[in-house]
Parts: sequence; structure tokens; C-alpha cells
Amino acid sequence: MQLTPKNGPAPQGDAPGGERANILIVDDLPEKLLVFRTVLEELGQNLVMVRSGADALREILQREFAVIMLDVNMPGMDGFETATLIRNHRRSAHTPIIFITSYADEIQTARGYSLGAVDYILSPVVPEILRSKVGVFVSLYLMQRQVERQADARAAMMASDAARRLAEENDRRSAFLAGASQALNRSLDIRVAMQELVALLVPERAALALVWIADPDLGRGSFAIAARPAGGGPAALASGAELAPADAVMAALQEAASLRRVARVAVEAMPLAPGALGHPDGDLGEAALASVTAVPLLFGERVPGVLLVASPEDGAWLREADLTLVQEVATRAGAAFENARLYRNLQHEIVERQAAQQELQQASQRKDEFLAMLSHELRNPLASVHTAIEIIRRVADKHPKVTWALDLAGRQLRQITRLMEELLDVTRISQGKITLKCDPVDLRVVVAHSIETVHQLLESRRQVLGVAMPEAPIWMDADGARLTQVIANLLHNAAKYSPEATPIDLQVVVDDRGVEIAVRDEGMGIDEELLPRIFDLFAQGKRGLDRAQGGLGVGLTLARRLTEMHGGRIEVHSRGRNLGSEFRVRLPRRATLRTGAAPVSFPDPAQACPSERILVVDDNVDAAQALATMLEMEGHAIRTAGDGEEALEIAAQFQPAIVLLDIGLPRLDGYEVARRLRADGGAALLLVALTGYGQYEDRRAALDAGFDCHFVKPVDADSLLASIREWRAGAAASTRDA
Repeated sequence: MQLTPKNGPAPQGDAPGGERANILIVDDLPEKLLVFRTVLEELGQNLVMVRSGADALREILQREFAVIMLDVNMPGMDGFETATLIRNHRRSAHTPIIFITSYADEIQTARGYSLGAVDYILSPVVPEILRSKVGVFVSLYLMQRQVERQADARAAMMASDAARRLAEENDRRSAFLAGASQALNRSLDIRVAMQELVALLVPERAALALVWIADPDLGRGSFAIAARPAGGGPAALASGAELAPADAVMAALQEAASLRRVARVAVEAMPLAPGALGHPDGDLGEAALASVTAVPLLFGERVPGVLLVASPEDGAWLREADLTLVQEVATRAGAAFENARLYRNLQHEIVERQAAQQELQQASQRKDEFLAMLSHELRNPLASVHTAIEIIRRVADKHPKVTWALDLAGRQLRQITRLMEELLDVTRISQGKITLKCDPVDLRVVVAHSIETVHQLLESRRQVLGVAMPEAPIWMDADGARLTQVIANLLHNAAKYSPEATPIDLQVVVDDRGVEIAVRDEGMGIDEELLPRIFDLFAQGKRGLDRAQGGLGVGLTLARRLTEMHGGRIEVHSRGRNLGSEFRVRLPRRATLRTGAAPVSFPDPAQACPSERILVVDDNVDAAQALATMLEMEGHAIRTAGDGEEALEIAAQFQPAIVLLDIGLPRLDGYEVARRLRADGGAALLLVALTGYGQYEDRRAALDAGFDCHFVKPVDADSLLASIREWRAGAAASTRDA
């Protein structure tokens, strides 16, 4: 049974917070419980009334009571037994017990007090006395509860303050570590990273900080150090490659690096002056250092360096929080230093690769220059041989063997010239010195010229060339000479690598996308491993010791590059060795289609040319003499000169009408000779440049110097004589008009 007061005046002893105490009343008589309720309800507390000791024990298990009123004489379990059990319960071990009895002698009273009774009240009770005594215990209980609440509040407040301080410290710690990571990774320069590391710790976290490099890739032995100046202010930073600390400090650094663990300077070495850490500026600290600890910078199995921190406070770095913070900074520094190491190695590799690349470029340039010079130097002897063959052809008897020998020499000379030109062209393309001179050309004419180029080779090998192409003109914008070179190279390869008396097919197909030129043969084919690099420079298939096919491996490279310069592509297909091959050249069409066939003009038969005074200038005696002999056979008056100065002297006396002038002359080059001849009244002269340099800029330089024609050695005799005849015809026409 639980009784609660009705609305009325505030009960005495009520707690400030409105808390009410529980009062347990135990009696087997209902009328007595009614009396107790009437007397105590004015206290305004919770009255819990039960009629047996067992019921009382059940209530005690459920709640806490301020005071217990216990009848001594109850059937079954009396008051003393109930009190004994109440005292055995932890919650009610100290709860005040007031015994209610009708009779109390000394023995009974002593027994009650021994069980923890605080008072005896005789029945019938006096209401005021009962209410007063119970009220005292209720008030004490409520006051105790209030004190406990206040204590709990203070404890909670202290815990809250501690948690707040811990959170603030964690925030500061996190902010510091975040700033440390940012500072350490700000630069990949190891020197900057070292200075950032020591500046992070001084003066905020340590009086002096030092980082020492242990990794050879980062410069083992180099260091950076920061110290708190005696007068305050920013940290004093220093760095270098030689560190001279005290022996105890160096031992700690080496121990941390080799054993990968925290090392401390021995206690017996303390205290240390800050200068003992090797700072170049000496003793900068405010006080002697009493605690010095070395922490390794770890990254996996590597130890880039060691961080050493020092403090004048004895026992610093022994606190777990301080040491943990330094170790976390060291961990971040280890990662930053590893990044710096990788970056430094990458920089070294880049420098080495750049040096190697530059060396390769220089070697390639030297190779190109060598090939160009070799080709140029070969032109003079080739010119002499070519002219000598033409002379022999003109004066020799028409004997079959002589004709055969001259034809053979001519073919071999043309082969050497072709190889030389290919070398020069590849070199020029590599150096970016070839530019296309694109004009509208009929592809049929280009194909015809290409076939004419390899006609003698096909005949000598008894090979049959089948040609299939449209009858209508195929107009396109292209450099006719270079496109002829591409097709001729493919035909030359097909003939060279095919057995004698085998067919070769050339097909030209025109569609909306452009033009495709296909060259097929039944020759030796191409091995599968060679196909991907067949167009690479100097790439060739396997050949025997006889090197029967010859060649330098530059023809296909030249064909591909010239095709690509035209905006096209070239492909190769082969089923394997001895199964033939097929090359396909795909070119865009950029010219407007024209109607009608392309006009083709044929030169008139050679007419006899009147005798002219011709001066031949060349420092190669054989080349000059051979050319002079051939011209003399044509009926011309010839004089020769071996250098520029001699040429001007002879010209002043001989008064030639035509000057065949080499460019690369000693004493005075051909350009200067040409300019002086023009300046000395030689406006009507026919000046012909004979040179080993045949690029566009060489031709332009010759024309700017006053030359009328430009021939590249070896000079074709018929072409040279045709130019002389053309000039003579033009001069005669001008005379008639005048």
C-alpha cells in the first residue's frame, strides 16, 4: 500500500527540487497502519505500508527508503528477524529503523539497537513525537540526496571540463598535424622539407630540433637545425652538409637510424648546451638541455633520416602525449622525405635521359651530316665516270661487247646514284629540309615516268609488268617528281626481290575517297616478324652472305615518308616468305577534275649547235677534264680553271659565252665568281651551276647569285647540251627581234 498526500500546504522536509522520500511502515494490524498514515501524511512524503516482514523485504528490493518503521511483534517473521534481513541488503544496510512496540525491556532494547535501530517508540504513539522523529530522518535523507546531486553535478561539470579540454587539445593536435603534413609536402626539395620540419617544432613544441639525413640518396650526413634564441623571436635556422654534435648526440642519431627505434641521449651526458647539437651559431638556447630524444623517420623498410628534439625541461619526451606527437610528425616527415627522394631520383633520371637524348640527337646529326657529306663527295668522281662513259659511247666502235660494257657501266652508275640520292633524301626528310612542290599532275603521267625509271631493270631480269589504270586523266595535287620516286621505289623493290621471268602487277584504282596504287609481285615475300618494321630505316629481311639483293634499307622508308607528306598512307601485305608481297599507296585527291587528256610535248630531235666558247670551272681535275673533252667533241672551244680566282683571270682573257661553274671552289666560291662575272659585263653570259648540293635553298642561292641553270652532279650530258641549245635558240631569237 502506498499513500500520497492530497493537495494542501507544502509538506515539511520537502526537497527544493520537489523530491519526496519513501517511508516504509511495517505492522500486522490494519488499525495501527491507519493511525500511522493519519499521523505521518502531513509530512508530504510517500508512505508505503505493508503487513509482514516478507512484504517489507520485497519493497526494499524495489526502492530506497528514508526511514523504516518496524513493529516488533508480528506473526511469522518478527521485527528483529526482518531488521536482520534488511541490514543484509546493500541498499538498506544503513537505512534508519524505528521499532514500534507495546513493551520494551532492556534486553529487547539492546537487541534492537544491535540490529541498527535508531529509536524505540512505545504504542500507543504520541502523534507529535512520531511525526517529529520521522520528519528528522526524512529531512536528513533529503539533505543527503541534495548533497549527492550537487556532488554528481560537480563531478559531471568536472568531467565535462576535462572532456572539453581534451577535445580542444585533440583539435589543436589535429590542426598541428594537418599543418605539418601541408608544410612537409609543400615542396619536393629535400632541403626545403628539412627546414620546414624543424621550423614546425621550434619554438612551439621544442627548444631545439634537428633533422639528420641517413639515406645516401638524399645526401647522408646533411642536416637542418632550428633553435629558440635566448632573446625570443623566431627560430634560428641553419643547414649544411657537415654536422659536428657531441658524441652522445651522434650516438643517439645513429642508434635511432640503425635500430629503427626511439633513442635518448644518456642521462649521464646531461645537461647539454644547445651548441652540443652542432648548431653553427653556437649556444642559442635559453637554458641547458635536460632532455634530448631521437626519433627515426620511417617509411616502410627505409629510414630517410632521424628527427632529434631537445628541451630544457627534465623528463620531457617521457610523457606519452609529447612523444606520440613527435612520432606522428616523424611519420609524416618520413613519407615527405620519401617523396623527395623519389623526385630527386626522377630528376636525375630526367637529366640523364636528356643527356642521352641529346647525345643521340648529336650522333644522329653527325650521321646525317656524314651521309650528306659522303654523298656530296661521291658526286665528283661519279660525275667524272658518267662523263667518261658518255665520251667512250661517242667515240668507241659500235662493237656489241663495247655496247654491252657501256650499258652495264651505265646501269651500275645509275644504281650508285640512286642509292646516294636515297641516302640524301632520307637525311633531308629527317632534318625537315624537303618540301613538296605540289601542282596539278596527271597520275597516269607519273606512273609512266616511274615505269620508265625501272624499265631497264625489268628488261634485264626478263620480268613482265602488267599495268591496269583508268584511261581518263587522274588529276591530283602532288609533287610529280616525289610521287614518281615513291612508285619507282616500289617497282624497283618488286623487281629486285622477285625471281627472273616472273610477273609484276601495277594497278591504279580511283574512287570517291581518293586513289589507291597497288604493286604486287610473286617474289620472296616478307617474314611475319619483319612486317611491322618493314618501313623502318635500314630495316631489311634476312639475307645470305652473297647479299644478292643489295640495297641499304632506305627505299621503303623514303616511300612511306614521301607518301605521308602527300597526306596519304602506305601499307604492306604478305602471306609469308616466298609467297609474294603487295604494297598499297593510298592518296587523297585535292585537284578539280579536268576534261581531256593532259597535253604532252616531245622535244625536237637534237639539232647541231654552233660552236661556243665555254669555260669549265671545277677543282676536281678529272671531272673538269672529262666534261671539257665531251664538250670539245661537240665542237665547242673549251678552257678549264681549278679555282675561283683562276676562273676570273681566264674569263677576262678568254671571254667565254658559257661558264659551267662548280660552287664549292677554293679561294673564291662559285657564288662570288658568278656575281663578279655578272658585274664585269657578263650580263649575256650563260652561267650554269654544277654542284653536289641540290636542295631548294641551294637552287635559290644559285639563282640569287646570277646563275641561269642549276645542275646536280653527276650531270646528264644530254640535259646539259639541251640547255645550251635552248639558251642559244633564245639568244638567236632575241637578236632577230632586235
